[in-house]
Amino acid sequence: MTFPILSIIVFTPIAAGLVILLFPAERKTAIRVAALAAAALDLGLSLWAYVTYDLAAGGYQMVEKVSWIPQLGISYHVAVDGMNLPLVLLTGVVMFTGVLISWGIDDRPREFFAFLFILATGVFGVFVAQDLFQLFFFYEIAVFPMYLLIAIWGWQVTREYAAMKLTLYLFIGSVVALIGGLALYYTAGLRSFDLIELQQAAQAGAFNGTVNLFGATVPFQVFWFPVVFFGFAVLGGIFPVHNWSPDGHVAAPTAVSMFHAGVLMKLGAFAALRVGIMLLPEGAKYWSGLILVLATVNVVYGAFIAMVQTDFKYVIGFSSVSHMGLVMLGFATLNRPGLTGAGLQMFSHGVMTALFFAVVGMVYDRAHTREIPELGGFARVMPLVAVAFIVGGLVSMGMPGFSGFVAEFPIFMGLWQRQPLVALISAVAIVVTAGYIMRVIGRVFFGAMPAEFEGHIGPITRKDKLALVVLAGILIVLGIFPAVMAPMIQSGADAVLRLLGGG
Repeated sequence: MTFPILSIIVFTPIAAGLVILLFPAERKTAIRVAALAAAALDLGLSLWAYVTYDLAAGGYQMVEKVSWIPQLGISYHVAVDGMNLPLVLLTGVVMFTGVLISWGIDDRPREFFAFLFILATGVFGVFVAQDLFQLFFFYEIAVFPMYLLIAIWGWQVTREYAAMKLTLYLFIGSVVALIGGLALYYTAGLRSFDLIELQQAAQAGAFNGTVNLFGATVPFQVFWFPVVFFGFAVLGGIFPVHNWSPDGHVAAPTAVSMFHAGVLMKLGAFAALRVGIMLLPEGAKYWSGLILVLATVNVVYGAFIAMVQTDFKYVIGFSSVSHMGLVMLGFATLNRPGLTGAGLQMFSHGVMTALFFAVVGMVYDRAHTREIPELGGFARVMPLVAVAFIVGGLVSMGMPGFSGFVAEFPIFMGLWQRQPLVALISAVAIVVTAGYIMRVIGRVFFGAMPAEFEGHIGPITRKDKLALVVLAGILIVLGIFPAVMAPMIQSGADAVLRLLGGG
């Protein structure tokens, strides 16, 4: 039996969370150390899985499969390929840096880290799941702790509203997607939730029938694809069901914002790809035009709304929505450059937004305000924070030499092949993004510091510095050496294209 590295990665966080709950509440330092140790272990294992993946062989590797509920055809089945393994690594990175950033949480850190780690297990579980029921199971585990983390530890002004709004949107979306998933299960006739078996059934024509709708017949894939895809895409922040996301970002504590933007939104996008596009390829081709339109609105609208925000965190929240639109645009191209770019964008965007929200948290913890007009001169007292934000900004603008360019350039190549007009319209967002990023850099980090902050803004901690260096370093390394990830994601994109019949 092979070493069950994926299972250890998935269940280490929840096991650590349960152990942390056994600690006496007053032993806060021991709780933090235990959380950091668990996060470091998962990051190390995720990195090990990443570097040991056999790129030449490709396909699904590190496979673990055990019958779970055989009467219903449900199994515990995990594996990684070129598309989901980078997301496993991303989750490990965000989990580790999120614990570092959360070191100063003094209000019930035991419960905070326990819920954060339950969330992490759900995220890991979705990314590696090769069973449809198991995917939904971990999907709900990932969504549930968000309510508690925001409602208890979030920004007091909006935390209850934002937590409830986020939870309702995501649960409704997941229920809609579940209905579509059950339709796939029963129509395939296999009495199995195994995603690989369902893919084979799809290739054999199991989903090529029709649906009777008010006396008319509609192709099965055309009818059920939007149910599955858009049900999951709610979590991906697709327009017009995106407005839970900026509110959730703003109300959440820093580490939860990092998880929210860094990996949770990728959960929705990845599930939409894995279940929607890969199981219903003809439906994907039929509806790709609508996805192009909605994702273009995401990209351009999100950038313009970010431009006019005065709250530092809302700027990053709407920027996140805008950049997730690029992922959906990449999916909608249904071609190799677009899908490869979308995979790279999911990783790049995850690290970039984790870095952005870490910076916002550090500024807010010291200034106790996020209003951009009230800030200024922070580069003088927090130079590393300023440098980190500039790196994130250059990534956001798609500057060559950074991961944003590596991810966005293939997406626009794919768009140009598919629909040049969409590429031209979406490119407007690049200019607008440069505008709001430069505005924030100038207002927050340079210029004169307000008199009330003089002498009262303390330096960041060593743990904060380590988190910033790790996140910024990844964005630079991927930008300079795209070969560390691009071939792996391209192999995953090729597998999707084979299911699409060549794209």
